[in-house]
Amino acid sequence: MSIQDQLLDAMKVAMKAKDSLRLTTIRMARTALKNVEIDTRQELDEAAAIKVLSTLVKQRREAAEAYRETRPELAEKEELEVVILQEFLPAQLSEAEIEALVAKAVAESGASSMKDMGAVMKLVTPQTTGRADGKLVSNLVRKLLAG
Repeated sequence: MSIQDQLLDAMKVAMKAKDSLRLTTIRMARTALKNVEIDTRQELDEAAAIKVLSTLVKQRREAAEAYRETRPELAEKEELEVVILQEFLPAQLSEAEIEALVAKAVAESGASSMKDMGAVMKLVTPQTTGRADGKLVSNLVRKLLAG
């Protein structure tokens, strides 16, 4: 079942359950996917849908971080939206799994310093899109290249 079908089914369930936060989050995700389809003038495949949902998760995390000090209730709402969106993404990688992917990419690219970070990220990013936070991946690459 495609992500878009999963979102549609989840939206129907949320409507019946009268779960307003879940419903608005799912509607927001469906709208974002539809907007990308309109912009590109083609139907999204699973990889593109995952990329869009990953972007939405990243936006929610950043917003929660920004709200944490001044508006904790909004930060909590954003974090709940992240949890809902992650249900439709592939299973998240553990930190150990990400480290293994980074180490393999460093070996493949022959990276030895921070100057080579772009080459390593180019190899790691396609494997972690939708499955890991880009900030975490970036930090692990930095840590490994720094020695």
